Amino acid sequence: MALQRQLLKKALGEAKTKIGGSRFCQRPSLCGSFSTVPSSAADHEAALPLLPPFDYEPKPYNGPRGDVVFQKRKKFLGPSLFHYYQNPLNIVEGKMQYLFDENGRRYLDAFAGIVTVSCGHCHPEVLNAIMEQSKLLQHATTIYLHHAIADFAEALASKMPGNLKVVYFVNSGTEANELAMLMARLYSGSLDMISLRNAYHGGSSNTIGLTALNTWKYPIPQGEIHHVVNPDPYHGIFGSDAKSYAKDVQDHIDYGTSGKVAGFISETIQGVGGAVELVPGYLKLVYDIVRKAGGVCIADEVQTGFGRTGSHYWGFETQGVIPDIVTMAKGIGNGLPLGAVVTTPEIASVLAQKIQFNTFGGNPVCSAGGLAVLRVIDKEKRQVHCADVGSHLLGRLRDLQQRYEIIGDVRGRGLMVGIELVTDRKEKTPAKAETTVLFEKLRELGVLVGKGGLHGNVFRIKPPMCFTKDDADFLVDALDYSMSKL
Repeated sequence: MALQRQLLKKALGEAKTKIGGSRFCQRPSLCGSFSTVPSSAADHEAALPLLPPFDYEPKPYNGPRGDVVFQKRKKFLGPSLFHYYQNPLNIVEGKMQYLFDENGRRYLDAFAGIVTVSCGHCHPEVLNAIMEQSKLLQHATTIYLHHAIADFAEALASKMPGNLKVVYFVNSGTEANELAMLMARLYSGSLDMISLRNAYHGGSSNTIGLTALNTWKYPIPQGEIHHVVNPDPYHGIFGSDAKSYAKDVQDHIDYGTSGKVAGFISETIQGVGGAVELVPGYLKLVYDIVRKAGGVCIADEVQTGFGRTGSHYWGFETQGVIPDIVTMAKGIGNGLPLGAVVTTPEIASVLAQKIQFNTFGGNPVCSAGGLAVLRVIDKEKRQVHCADVGSHLLGRLRDLQQRYEIIGDVRGRGLMVGIELVTDRKEKTPAKAETTVLFEKLRELGVLVGKGGLHGNVFRIKPPMCFTKDDADFLVDALDYSMSKL
């Protein structure tokens, strides 16, 4: 921690020196990476990466300043809340792939509100659908008929393979995974659930059990949950050997259960765990093992769904499987509190034995907004766009990896990318202090990324899906510039 503080102090001091002797840009939203342009160091000016032009002027902000908001947040909100950056940003406006702070400074949002903004901040077609529905009816619940929820469910079911045709709407990914686990246990008649180490499936008292990162788990009973070895090509003990990882699942069933299980749940690319894509062929083997043990297979598509991976609409399709239950949230609503569970009629029928109800699930406003999201993704061909821009981004990042030893791994698909930073490539030692320094430097340059992995040493690049090649170039140039200063 002492080294981390020392490096961070040095980096921030350098950044303040660069910004201090400068003149302000008259239109910060249209300026480059800084809202200031150096006046006394022309030789450094060309080296500074510049934000791509963006013809949009944010509205003047007259609300409370960041320090006031921060004090109020600390006083009235729970102490478990965390914030990014030594001096937290007061973000007051968003437009497509960009965010604006209280001073009108523009930032490239490469994290999309934690992989939630799919179409873009304040996308006009999504906004219009939300506002028009809000003028007519905001809430009524499913005890009455309304076309919005039925239209949305029909559109969502049309995106699913096989017999995945029954939709339940909820309000978040955690809720979706809670409901999926309930379905699995009722349908199978068993309690034992299998999850991967390094997984994140939510923070409620039940889904904490499925989650397998100690930073997100409280010391409470986690139920009948088995965490199997993670099929991680970079860190995994079996490398890229899918059969050896699958055997661990079989061993857990043989030695840790009655021989019968309720289900298996996994992300295809682990999000919070640091953009870890599962070893190819793994899910086919495991789905077969789990089904033979009487369990159902659940795909958590909260972060990978809706074309973000580029190559496929759903992450599970990259593994050539069809799950029994699919959970989704985040990008489904472009920022609306919306989630869904899609399953087969047979599995869905088990919930009919009691009353299953969600007050806000599928309310008219969220349904109208969610349907607009699906239409925008199709209309703007965002899946193809993610494949194209993602390929460009990954290529440039791998070129950068050849120049900087600190980059241990570059991984992902489409616009779901991870950059793991290490101090030793052979030992893969997490570069915790250096990650913190680079994180702050990127913010100074106008780039907002996420962090993930157990040690927080993986940059998560998961921007709104309108992110362009110019944005990708700026991000890589900013990373290059920052690493050159370490």
